[in-house]
Formats: sequence, structure tokens, C-alpha cells
Amino acid sequence: MTSAIDRTPLRARLGVRAVVIVGLLWTLVPLVWMVASSLKSDVDVTAADPEFLFQPTLENYRSLFTGANNLGPYIWHSVLASGISSVLAVAIGALAGYGLAGTRMRAKKHVAFWIISTRMAPIAVVVLPLFLLFRGANLIDSIPGLILAYLTFNLPFAIWLMSAFFAEVPPSVEESALVAGCTRWQAFWHVVLPLTKSGLVTTFVLCLVFSWNDYAFALVFSGPHSQTLPIAADQLVTQTGIDWGQLTAIGTIVVLPMIVAGLAVRRWLVTGLTLGAVTGE
Repeated sequence: MTSAIDRTPLRARLGVRAVVIVGLLWTLVPLVWMVASSLKSDVDVTAADPEFLFQPTLENYRSLFTGANNLGPYIWHSVLASGISSVLAVAIGALAGYGLAGTRMRAKKHVAFWIISTRMAPIAVVVLPLFLLFRGANLIDSIPGLILAYLTFNLPFAIWLMSAFFAEVPPSVEESALVAGCTRWQAFWHVVLPLTKSGLVTTFVLCLVFSWNDYAFALVFSGPHSQTLPIAADQLVTQTGIDWGQLTAIGTIVVLPMIVAGLAVRRWLVTGLTLGAVTGE
């Protein structure tokens, strides 16, 4: 007869599998339902009894790129604003994170916490000051304005995350490069930075997701010449009704690129997200 102690590992494994299955269902079912709804006709998507077997159609996607509903400019604005802001956040965050990780001042932990605490502030707190600054600088309804808005929230996160990655690099590695004749910049660029490749990828992907999915900043600071995909989705919700077919099609267009990006860099992403867990950074 098997004792309770012998049965514990099996129960633990079954429990973990059950949690994973529930998590996958919780995540995948809404995504699958959204993609399936985007391929349905207007009659099928609004039917009282959902049809699981239906004739797929791309009409919702065609409608998004024809006539007054052309989604092309919205996609281009999202790519520009989120992509450039993420690149800038990673570039500046790597430099600042390297300096923060290498400094020996006593208040380093307090400085690091202050930096990340600016990311914790609600967006509503910074919207009004930024709006006044952007209006004075003529940045409302412009891609540079959106880039700066996204940068205000992405940069503290990038600095804090990259400092944790640089702290993992043994000081002896950089010291060896300096002894070999490298300058401080050469040691950083050719030795230290390549060792934190997973951190760079992780930081870039997370900043990209934050910017790509943003609605609050885009709602306040964008206009006819700079509106992004979340704003385009919001315009389908009107007082006369909701176009569920096109709305789910836009949702699919918004979600799928980020899923593909995450899957493409999943090896570096997993390494990056778990690296600081060992040291408690």
C-alpha cells in the first residue's frame, strides 16, 4: 500500500498540471474566440446561438482597409511610436542601468527604487502636466509627442530592469577587458553589453508591448495625424451600435504581432524574466 508521502509527488504534479491547464484555457479561449469571431459574417457574429462551425470570411479585414475605415495609417503610427520609443528606452536605459549597477554610492538601492516608483504612478497623475508641456511645445497630435509620452513610462522600467542585468555580470569580466587595454566604453560595448543580450531583448519586448497596447496616452495626446490602433478600435463603438466583426478583427491585428514577437524571442525573454529572481533584484 502506498503511503501518503509516496503519493504527494504525484498529487503535486497533477496539481501543477491542473493549474497550467486552467491558465492556458483562461488565456487561449478568449483569443481563439476573438480570432474566430473576426472570421465570421455579421449575421454569424451577432447570432443569439453561437455557431462553432461556420463559413470563414475575410470581409471584416477587407472593410478595415477600404474606404474611410483604412487602418493603414493607424498601424503605421503604432509601429513608429511604439518602436522608436522602445528603442530609445532600451538605449538610454542600458546606459543609465550600467551606471547605476556600477556605482558604489550608499543610496544606490534608494535611487533604484525612486526610479521604478515613477513607473508606479497612475497615468492620470502625469497626463495633465504632460499635456500642458506638450501643448506649449506643439507636440499634441504628433508622433514625437507620443514617443516622448511612452518614454516617460518605459524609461524608468528599462533603467531598473537593465541595472539588474548589469549587476549579474561579474566585475572581473570588465576588469579583464580594462587590463587588456580597452577603454571604459569599449569594455561596455564589446564585453559587458553582449553578456546582457537577454536583458536587452526582454526590456525591448516589454516596452514594445506597453507602448503598442497603450490607450490612455494615445487618447489624450494623439489626433487625426497620429492616432494608433487602440484609438481605431474605440471608434467602432458608437451610439448607434458596435461593429463586433471589425472590432474583433482589429483586436486580432493588435494582439497577434505581440504574440509573434514574444514567441520569436521567448528564449531570451524567459531568461531575462527569471535572471533577477535569484538575486532578488
